[in-house]
Amino acid sequence: MPLIIKSRLVSQVVVLDLIGRLWILDLPLRDKIGGLLNEGHRHFVVNLSGVNYIDSSGLGQLVSIWTSIKNRSGHMTLLNPTKRVGKLLQITKLNTIFEVLEVEPEAVKRAGGSST
Repeated sequence: MPLIIKSRLVSQVVVLDLIGRLWILDLPLRDKIGGLLNEGHRHFVVNLSGVNYIDSSGLGQLVSIWTSIKNRSGHMTLLNPTKRVGKLLQITKLNTIFEVLEVEPEAVKRAGGSST
């Protein structure tokens, strides 16, 4: 199943709802966020509640995206990862790099929506 990305704007924050696998064979997330950055968006929430599988390439994509956003003075928050994805973030210690939250309004606020 290819990765499905649905985007919506909430308080000036782009919320990306992902469904499917974030892995080596799918790179649309990186391209989507790159396009949004080029349009001037800087604040993102990546909703992982529909991601049932992520591999090292998918994790690499998240790191690369996070770096691109930071380099443009933006902010990215991860929202509601599945149990499996959350455990992978813990094992790799990426949960200490990424801001990971469980509730969308708080994730939007932390990503910068309430201050823009």
